[in-house]
Amino acid sequence: MLNWNKVVILFVALVLSGCQNEKGDLTAYIANVQSQPKPEIQPMPVMKTYEKFAYSAGELRNPFIQTVIDILPVEEEIKEVVDNGIHPDRNRLKEALEFYALNELRLVGTLQQDDMWALIRAPEGVIHRVKVGDYLGLEDGQILAISDAEVRLKEIVSDGNSGYVERDATLSVIDVN
Repeated sequence: MLNWNKVVILFVALVLSGCQNEKGDLTAYIANVQSQPKPEIQPMPVMKTYEKFAYSAGELRNPFIQTVIDILPVEEEIKEVVDNGIHPDRNRLKEALEFYALNELRLVGTLQQDDMWALIRAPEGVIHRVKVGDYLGLEDGQILAISDAEVRLKEIVSDGNSGYVERDATLSVIDVN
């Protein structure tokens, strides 16, 4: 019987002995590389010593805060704010059409069921059904009346002096023919 282990060992020995005979070019290359002059390696650069830096501008003024020179003089008197009782209800949940300006909303029709309903198209094309008492527009506009041609509402807008005033507004049917 033939022992496979001996056959494998004999084969590996023959292959390795064949590799030993053809090393002449490798020996010549190694001799050539060793005969060349060796370049000098530059020494590592000297590290600079750490110098402590003291930030001295911490005591100066903040450049982002206006100084007395930068503030313009106020020529008009400060008006006393009179509370007229008009103010938006900030605790009320906003309705869907209160996130659009009135000029973005379109009255496309009305619907008579138990109550009169207005059909309002939002900018993305969705049509909403609203009735008297509902809100729409960015200025807390509450619907007062609905007719076939328009929706009348009352908005609460700022008067510019930390107060509010009521303003009438309408949303009319626009003929797109």
